Amino acid sequence: MILSIIGFIALIVSCIMQIVFIFMKSNKYDLFSHWLLLFAGIALIADIVYRSVLIEFIALTNMYESLVFFSAVISIVLFTFRLRLKEQSPQIIIFTASVVTVILLAIASSPIVPSDIMPPVPALQSSWLVLHISVTFVGESFFVIGFAAAVYYLLTKDDEKKKKIDSIMYRAIAIGYPIYTAGALIFGSIWAYYAWSRFWGWDPKEIFALVTWLVYTIYLHSRFIKKLRGNVSAMIVIAGFLLTLFTFFGVNYLLSGLHSYK
Repeated sequence: MILSIIGFIALIVSCIMQIVFIFMKSNKYDLFSHWLLLFAGIALIADIVYRSVLIEFIALTNMYESLVFFSAVISIVLFTFRLRLKEQSPQIIIFTASVVTVILLAIASSPIVPSDIMPPVPALQSSWLVLHISVTFVGESFFVIGFAAAVYYLLTKDDEKKKKIDSIMYRAIAIGYPIYTAGALIFGSIWAYYAWSRFWGWDPKEIFALVTWLVYTIYLHSRFIKKLRGNVSAMIVIAGFLLTLFTFFGVNYLLSGLHSYK
């Protein structure tokens, strides 16, 4: 728990530093906040490793652990994204994605998400489940960047900036889409077969995961086939991310099913 708190504090400090550079009139480049993102990601991964050692299995089978892992992956992906693009990376995109990460960790720390360290039930002790969850979250971490870019795109009036933001949004979704496909659909189906002797069962989370995948498929299809750009394209990306959140939170707390866990 202490490791996740350290990661949470590092994320908040990173966000504060980013705000300073966003509103600063100087043209100085932020050279440090992304390193705090990396530090936060490492601390959160260390928390998962610690819990895994205690339960003698990969700690990714409850809401708390999933939120911590998801936040860790987003932080590390943001660091890599910033390091790769350097000065070309719009600070507001990284800041928005960082805020999303802080919110996820805040939810993990709230009373609605128990953080007790407990081994998973036998049905959940599967390497396919670990692949299913971990790879899905890696894909969704790129969707967070795509979402942040889409929001910035809708708020920006400058055409040159829009072109750069659109490129970032597309790259994020193009990377995240095949990873999400592998994790949510392929590995998820394989795990479902081993757990319940069927690849697909129309469980609420399965349905919404498929709907989310279809929305991002529409986005990529519209770019490749219809050459669609602009506000509509950005709104599709935002809709996809909102569906991602509902698939994770809404299904767990509003709908009952085999995938629901607290």
